[in-house]
Amino acid sequence: MTTAIEQLNAAVYLIAPELILVVTVCVMFITGPFFVTESGVATPGLRKRWTALSLTAIGCAAFVWYTSTRTAPAGAGPFRIDELTFYVRGLTLAAGAVLAVLFAEQIDDGHAAEGQACLLAILAGVNLTAIANDLVGLFLALELVSIPTYVLLYLPRRGAANQEATAKYMLLSIFSSAIVLYGMSLLYGASGTTNLAGIMAARSQHPEASATLARVAAATLVAGLSFRIAAAPFHFYAPDVFQGVSSAAAAMLSFVPKVVGFVAILRVLPLAGELWPAADSGDGASIRTLLAALAIVTMAIGNLLALRQQHLHRLLAYSSVAHAGYMLVGLAVGPASSPISGVGALLFYLAAYGVTTIGIFALLACVAGKGAPLQTQGDLAGLSRVHPAVALGLAICLFGLTGLPPTAGFTGKLNLFFAGWSDGTPLGRTLAIVMAINAAIAAWYYLRLIAVMFLDPPAAEGQPGKLFLGPAVAGAACSAATVLLFVAPQPVWNAAARFSALASP
Repeated sequence: MTTAIEQLNAAVYLIAPELILVVTVCVMFITGPFFVTESGVATPGLRKRWTALSLTAIGCAAFVWYTSTRTAPAGAGPFRIDELTFYVRGLTLAAGAVLAVLFAEQIDDGHAAEGQACLLAILAGVNLTAIANDLVGLFLALELVSIPTYVLLYLPRRGAANQEATAKYMLLSIFSSAIVLYGMSLLYGASGTTNLAGIMAARSQHPEASATLARVAAATLVAGLSFRIAAAPFHFYAPDVFQGVSSAAAAMLSFVPKVVGFVAILRVLPLAGELWPAADSGDGASIRTLLAALAIVTMAIGNLLALRQQHLHRLLAYSSVAHAGYMLVGLAVGPASSPISGVGALLFYLAAYGVTTIGIFALLACVAGKGAPLQTQGDLAGLSRVHPAVALGLAICLFGLTGLPPTAGFTGKLNLFFAGWSDGTPLGRTLAIVMAINAAIAAWYYLRLIAVMFLDPPAAEGQPGKLFLGPAVAGAACSAATVLLFVAPQPVWNAAARFSALASP
């Protein structure tokens, strides 16, 4: 009994930041309805109070995260603390604070408590995915991200388009979860345990036992988790969903699922055996080859289809697909002993991509054109003359997605390119070349938006007028962070590289 209590206390200590978020979620869900009348009317300005509570919870969780133990032995317990956990927690909480401010202007007072609670639950799920040391806990953490997402997509708007987008995402997410669960069951069958450390030990002691089953499990897990990162051919839901939801929901969808998807992949794929085989292994059917093919197809489809888009949300959806392909380059290269690690470059690029894409959606949401947020490329015409600060922030974030200096996107893409090129294998160099070609293709539709803002004259009618404070603050913060990560990238890179060094074979 004493041992069980000690293990429980240790487990609570390990997940203290997530417990703060979950407790706040419970408080919001329980007390929120008491501030709304039976007809759904709430006190004006109530959403600002719920946003303040959400930011307070995120701040407390961030303080506990920063002052807690950076690493702890994994063992047979349900949780593990390592450099990946530390990095993901910091990245998730920082992005969560920006998203909380962004959602404050896009959810009405009557549903603000539920909206902020769902956002905090999603953040807790992402962190628990990084900290999980058991397949059961990992799957529950993934579902803690998925289920609140369905609600959060529906709350800001409740029209026909929003209902369709939410239904599509929910049904396809359930399907992908079933595939992931099937892959996890195969891993359990190959090792006889659900503990991640136990699976790794079993695979290292008997690498040839159930090797085929483990590889099938790895391929199945890649397929299921590819839905979350919007990798082709599992990307087809993204344009319709992005178009049907609000800017805040699209910002969340463009970033948070990618974090949780890549973190889950980094946790489970090494369990299936040798994820990054040596260049001379001759393993043509390796998972690395699968990831490389997935990266090439994803980059090409995302960028080519983005060229044809006029709706901004659809364009950014295909852009999100293309960026998933860039990140898959780092995953395919892996934690090699080259000067720049692929996994480290991937983790750094997640941060760079997060600040740029969330910043774009925030800045689009902060301007009301014709009574609604900016939606098409034509709505951007002459924006630099009407709202020069917004146009400048959008230009900085678009330069970041393009990969041009002085933005974090330049540093991130450069790291991924050198990680592939310095891998020293034909596959790695092919990935680097294909990535460079796709980055040049993407520059066309990103720079086209900047040209529309600064070179085209504004429309005679429907000039953008009102500015929303919350999205403007979130967009300004992301624009500043985009430049800051270029000027001083070392702290983020060091945090990303530490896990990569530990993951090296």
